[in-house]
Amino acid sequence: MTILVVLALLFSSVTAVWSMSRAGDVQVSADAAALAGANVVASYSTAATVVDASVASLGFAGLVTTGVGLVGLLVPPASAAGAEAVDAGMRILDARNRFAASASKGLKALEGSLPYLVGANAARLCAGQSTEELSYTGIALAVPRDSASEFPALEGAGVDTSGLEEASSDLEAAASELARASEETAAAKERAWIADCGRAGRSMQERAASLTGLPAAQNPDYASSITWEPAVALERARAYYRWRRDHERPEGGSVEERADSAARLAFYRFACEQMERAEVGESGGRFESTVPLLPRNTEEVRRTELFTEAVWPASMEPEGLTLHYGADCPGATGGAAASLPLSALEGGGARQCPTCRFDVGDVGKAPAASTSIDNGFEYHLREFTLALEDYAGCRNRELELEERARGEAGSAGDAFGEALEALASKRPRIAPPGRFGCVALAVSGEASSPEELDTAFNDAAELGRRGAVSAAALAPDAATRENNVLSSFFSSLEERAGEDGVVGLVGGVMDLWGSLLVSYGDLGAGLEQAMDGFMGDVEAMGAGPIVRWLSDRLADLVGALGLEPVDLSLKKPVLTDSAQVIERSGMAGLADVQGMLRALPLGTTDPEAIFQAVGYQVGEYLASMEFTIAEIPLPGGGSIPLTIRLRDVAGVGS
Repeated sequence: MTILVVLALLFSSVTAVWSMSRAGDVQVSADAAALAGANVVASYSTAATVVDASVASLGFAGLVTTGVGLVGLLVPPASAAGAEAVDAGMRILDARNRFAASASKGLKALEGSLPYLVGANAARLCAGQSTEELSYTGIALAVPRDSASEFPALEGAGVDTSGLEEASSDLEAAASELARASEETAAAKERAWIADCGRAGRSMQERAASLTGLPAAQNPDYASSITWEPAVALERARAYYRWRRDHERPEGGSVEERADSAARLAFYRFACEQMERAEVGESGGRFESTVPLLPRNTEEVRRTELFTEAVWPASMEPEGLTLHYGADCPGATGGAAASLPLSALEGGGARQCPTCRFDVGDVGKAPAASTSIDNGFEYHLREFTLALEDYAGCRNRELELEERARGEAGSAGDAFGEALEALASKRPRIAPPGRFGCVALAVSGEASSPEELDTAFNDAAELGRRGAVSAAALAPDAATRENNVLSSFFSSLEERAGEDGVVGLVGGVMDLWGSLLVSYGDLGAGLEQAMDGFMGDVEAMGAGPIVRWLSDRLADLVGALGLEPVDLSLKKPVLTDSAQVIERSGMAGLADVQGMLRALPLGTTDPEAIFQAVGYQVGEYLASMEFTIAEIPLPGGGSIPLTIRLRDVAGVGS
């Protein structure tokens, strides 16, 4: 009797275990359906993030390239490359606009199909669990089913580049004219420098060293016209004539030699006064030079103070008022008279001394020889002064063009800032259907226990239809450099593209765009780093004041963007409390889970039929087997397609 009781209990327990197992299978099916639906939403979020990252980084890459080109236009050694960079930047921005337009259509179409794809993926998975003895039917519902995504960068008109194009064109024209003027200025300055101290042979510096005892501090040498300034030559001339004035002595004791010394001293005094009154330098946006051309012969002496200034001794001789080279002239025997100008000899106001025979010709010959041949200081001084006059004209023309270029640079900076602000303000909000989670419903058909369990000790078990509810939501997986949306995307591309895929994309092919794309999580920092690096390279070629001003302004505009770091966390589906998801659904009737479970048509694998049965309207979905969200253009040519295969998601045909 005991054995019979034990056998009866054993078979009853086995039947119970079988029944509970079949009931549990339905819950497993519902859980799997919920995860399958949420996985579709996760895949979409990844695709949308990649598209946004591509559009944003492509736009900023275009702007950085354009900005560097704008600065390069103002650097003569880099002007040609600058023009090419501006052109390349414009093409990248145009590619960004075209890419954004295509991506807008693709993402909208994909979001519109998400509720269907969520349900189809779940239905396919449930149907795949069916066996000959038992069938499963299930569906997953996206909560909510409406999208709240916003893609301002992908919608409407693209970033307007017309202002940048016009500004860059005007800046290029101004920069080109300025470059030509700068070349002329540099050539004139070099000529002045050569006359002062740049000639390997004789020059102002070399002559001053040979003809005076000036120390090196007062007679400096400069190896390049770039570091030399015209004021150096003026200071040298001042020091030279002071020394010659202070050290002038007759070469002998004869009257003629003393007269020649008096003429030279008069010329040196005159030159000292002229050089002391002269000014050279820039002030108020103008280059001013009052360095005069010293007289080089008697005729030119007549047009100076040397001819009209009353500084020469005179005496009253029996023959009349007589002019002398100095008071020690042997011919001055009469009483001293007031000093006279040399012009008095030619106007009849005085007579020439018959002893010293001093007149304007003596003063005129003092600079004549030293101005006519290159062994004289005045020869090189005159060459410098003439070159300085050319330099003044060229420099003032250059300053005018610099002011114009500064204005055009300001306009270019404004246009750059407007385009930058337009890009920065177009940040997305990725909020697709299913963003709160997915609710899954699963049912299984009737089932009978195996024949082995139908014995004298136990009746066969009959199970009716069973149902289960589950829910899944997306949980963030903390992003790292190796584990984030973009690294995951690139990894999949590498598998598809092989050696020429990601390696080329993130390395040489994409270059700047690639570096910005992979730093998309903290795009602000990546953008500033890129700008600083490129601007430093351009400035190293020769940074004038306008270059530094525009470079600093563009860098400041980038730095002031304040771009918030982007969340690149991968989203992974996890099971969650179905009640919480249902509460956020906003879909009437979803709380009546039992009614919806009963409405599920057992054995049906058509997602659309299941949706209709539970009263869940998904609207139109994409019937095409495959479509491309967007084609990511590569600056070097070609593109990377972001393709969705609906047959892989929905299990439609093969």
